[in-house]
Amino acid sequence: MKMIDMTAAELGAAIQKKEVTVKEAVEAVLDQIKKSEDTYHCYVTIDEEGALRQAQEVQKRIDAGELKGPLAGVPVAIKDNLCTEGMLTTCSSKILYNFVPTFSAEAVLNLQKAGAVILGKTNMDEFAMGSTTETSAFGVTRNPWNPEHVPGGSSGGSAAAVAAGECFYALGSDTGGSIRQPASFCGVVGLKPTYGRVSRYGLIAYGSSLDQIGPLSRDVRDCAMILEAIVSHDPKDSTSVPCQDSDFTSALVEDVKGMRIGIPRDYFGEGIDPEVKAAVLKAADALKEKGALVEEFDLSLVEYAIPAYYTIAAAEASSNLERFDGIKYGYRTEEYEGLHSMYKKSRSEGFGPEVKRRIMLGSFVLSSGYYDAYYLKALRVKALIKKAFDQAFAKYDVILGPVAPTTAPRLGESLDDPIKMYLGDIYTISVNLAGLPGLSMPCGRDAKGLPIGLQLIGDCFQEKKLIQTAYTYEKIRGAFGRPEA
Repeated sequence: MKMIDMTAAELGAAIQKKEVTVKEAVEAVLDQIKKSEDTYHCYVTIDEEGALRQAQEVQKRIDAGELKGPLAGVPVAIKDNLCTEGMLTTCSSKILYNFVPTFSAEAVLNLQKAGAVILGKTNMDEFAMGSTTETSAFGVTRNPWNPEHVPGGSSGGSAAAVAAGECFYALGSDTGGSIRQPASFCGVVGLKPTYGRVSRYGLIAYGSSLDQIGPLSRDVRDCAMILEAIVSHDPKDSTSVPCQDSDFTSALVEDVKGMRIGIPRDYFGEGIDPEVKAAVLKAADALKEKGALVEEFDLSLVEYAIPAYYTIAAAEASSNLERFDGIKYGYRTEEYEGLHSMYKKSRSEGFGPEVKRRIMLGSFVLSSGYYDAYYLKALRVKALIKKAFDQAFAKYDVILGPVAPTTAPRLGESLDDPIKMYLGDIYTISVNLAGLPGLSMPCGRDAKGLPIGLQLIGDCFQEKKLIQTAYTYEKIRGAFGRPEA
C-alpha cells in the first residue's frame, strides 16, 4: 500500500513501529499536494517549511518516548477559520487577507499536543457562509471525484483535501451542515459533535449558538481517534461542557443488535434524488439485517428548520462580523474621507456578495419592529425543533437519513440560485439548531460516480452510539475507495 493511501490510524501505527518517519510522511503528502493542488485548490495556505520543521520536532519527541498516541506525526489540514499562531488565517475573505493570529484555537492546540503536523489552511466558503466552497475570495475548490462538480461547503477544502490524499485528515467547522455535507459530496467521513463538546475558542465565529468544530477523515476509526484528541473542557469558552465519557475509540464495535434506529418520513418526501433515497434506505436495510430495529416515524417541523436557521444564523453573523471594520486588522480601503467612509468602503470592498447578503438579512431581522416578528419567532421554532428531537430520542437510539437531497451539483449551479443552495441544507441544519451530534459517511455512488452520504443523528453527547452504528455499517459496506488520482 502506498503511504498516501493509508488511513491516519495506519500511518500513526507505522510511525510508532519505526516503519516510516514523520519526515517521510510529510514529504509524501507534500508531493501529492504538488501533483493535484492545481486541479483541486484545496488550500489557501500551504506551510511546507513549517511542516518539515514540525516533523523533525515531533520525531524527536516520538523517539524519546514522549509521544505515543495514534495521531503522533500524522499530517493534518486545518480549515481557514481556525486560528493558528503565526500562520495566515483568512476565513477565505479579502477582509482578512493578511491576518496572522498571535494564538491558536484550542482544538488546534489539542491536536498539536497529540503530535499532529499541520500542513496548512484549507479553502472554504467566505466566513463559512455557503454550501459549495465557491464564495471564497481565493477561488473555488473542486471535487476530487469530478472536478466539474463542487466539493460542498463550507468545509469543502478540508473534505476535498482528505478525498484527494492532500492530507490524512482535516478539521472543519459545522454551523448548518458544513462538515457533513462536504463529507457526503467528497465520499469521506465527517462528524459534527454535540454543541459544547469541542471548544470554540479560536474559531472565527459565524453563528455562535450553532458553530461546532469537528473532524473529516477517511474512515470511522480515524474519526473516533481525532474526536478523542480534540475534545476537552475549556474555561476560555463559556459554552464548553466538562467532558464525561470521551473514550470514543471504545465505541468501535461491530454490533447494532437491538439498537433502535428511526427513519424520519419527512426526509424522504419531495425533492430528494431517487438514487440518494435508494442508497440511504439500502444502508438502513443492511443495519436491519445485523439486528437493528429499524422503523419509520414522523419528525415534525422539518419545513420550518430552514427559515428558523437562516434567521438565527444571519442575525448572529451580522453581530459577529461587526468587528471587521478596517481599523485593527485586515483589509482597509485606500481612499476614504473620514471614519464612516472608511468603515463603509472597507467592508463593502472586503466582504463578498454572500456575506453581505447574510449581514443585511441579519441586521434586518434584529432591527426594531422586526425583532419580535422574525428573530424571537425563530428562537421559539428552534426550541420546538429541540423538543421534537427529544421526543424522537425517547424512542430511538439513532436517527438515520440522507445528508443532502442530491449528490454534488455542478460548479456554478448553486450560486445562480441562493435559495436553492439554502434548501440543500434541509437535512443538516435542524441538528445544529438542536445542538445534536451528526455523522456523515459514504453509502454508495450515483450513476455519475459521485458519492452519496448517509447521515446518522444522535442525542446530545451520544457520539459513541453514532460511532458504533457507523463502524458497523462501514464493516458491512467494505472499503469505499478514493477518487482516481
